[in-house]
Amino acid sequence: MKKILFLVCAIFIACSASSQVKPGIEVLRDNDFAPLKGKRVGLITNPTGVDRNLKSTIDILNEAADVELVALYAPEHGVRGDIHAGDKVENAIDPATGVPVYSVFGKTRKPTPEMLKDVDVLVYDIQDNGCRSFTFISSMELAMEACAELGKEFMVLDRPNPIGGNIVEGNITEPDCISFVSQFEIPYLYGLTPGELARYINEEGILGEGKKVDLTVVPMDGWTRDMDYTETGMPWVLPSPHQPNPESALYYPTSGILGELYYMSTGIGYTMPFKLFADEYIDAEELAQRLNALELPGLRFRPIHIKPFYNVGPGNDFTGKNISGVEVYITDKNVAPLTLTQFYVMQELADMYPDKAVFKEGNADSKRFKMFDQVAGSKQIRELFSKKHKVSDIIEYWNKDAADFKSRSSKYYLYN
Repeated sequence: MKKILFLVCAIFIACSASSQVKPGIEVLRDNDFAPLKGKRVGLITNPTGVDRNLKSTIDILNEAADVELVALYAPEHGVRGDIHAGDKVENAIDPATGVPVYSVFGKTRKPTPEMLKDVDVLVYDIQDNGCRSFTFISSMELAMEACAELGKEFMVLDRPNPIGGNIVEGNITEPDCISFVSQFEIPYLYGLTPGELARYINEEGILGEGKKVDLTVVPMDGWTRDMDYTETGMPWVLPSPHQPNPESALYYPTSGILGELYYMSTGIGYTMPFKLFADEYIDAEELAQRLNALELPGLRFRPIHIKPFYNVGPGNDFTGKNISGVEVYITDKNVAPLTLTQFYVMQELADMYPDKAVFKEGNADSKRFKMFDQVAGSKQIRELFSKKHKVSDIIEYWNKDAADFKSRSSKYYLYN
């Protein structure tokens, strides 16, 4: 009986320990919204902007005494999440609050002076996925630019980096690959929370030479850099349709760059988005054996045979077809080469099936190369890899900026 009681107590303590992280909105509320009192507030958010009871930041601020919520700004998917992925967001009125909603994912991606004329402070509260190619941090940077130019305050209600705060991978974005999926010069995995990234953007000249915004970050309570999202005790609200759980954030960087080519299935259209690599021609057992023989740290692969339920994108339609490949298992995120995983898969497939090599003419859709380059942040990755389809040809280039960025960005850390 004592052993059972001890085990129950241990489980309770462990669960309690993992339930202590408070997002910035809760910390702001605990402090009676002091930084916003008497101000006209604009809010950039989406369904991920919630407290631990799943109450929207929109409604929290709208109900707060002496806080006047005057405008909402809708990034991809809209403020209430009712816009499909990639669809343009239109200006509207939020039916729950009557507050006007301005689109920043359509013709306009940077708030205009007209959109901000009635605002004293623009607040940002969105859960990101820790990857440069996710568009929400691009929306944040453009909003900071607008506020800097107009003399408006900018506030970030901080949230976790779901991958953790210690993992930095990838070259920084190069000037000819700057786009909405790589808006500024940071690595693919940048290892910062939204608040820390805002501080980096503000102090490192990313807003323009000599340009800064009046920035406030409301930090989380209880988060540490070694935590991934599963350890926070916070509810996960999917930031996009194919990231249904916090585990998705860890797997997105393993396949998301390759996914831009619509070359093979990465699990979207099945029940494992970003967690597998499959096609009709693949010998699953051999591919798994080859990848495991590489002894990549923190990674294991198993053969998998699936039949996708629906198609995504203009490439191969695997709906209802039997396809085979490998499922990826991340056994230790801190040592796994997350972003290079997809390149190791491409390497082994090119060796197994030379005629199917991803960058051999006629295989991947060359019209998608521009998007691949923008997400990768450099044309060099594709051009170097396509010569022999070997990871050894890109690994030095891919990793060349990570250590320097980690050192430069560490001065903006808010958490240990």
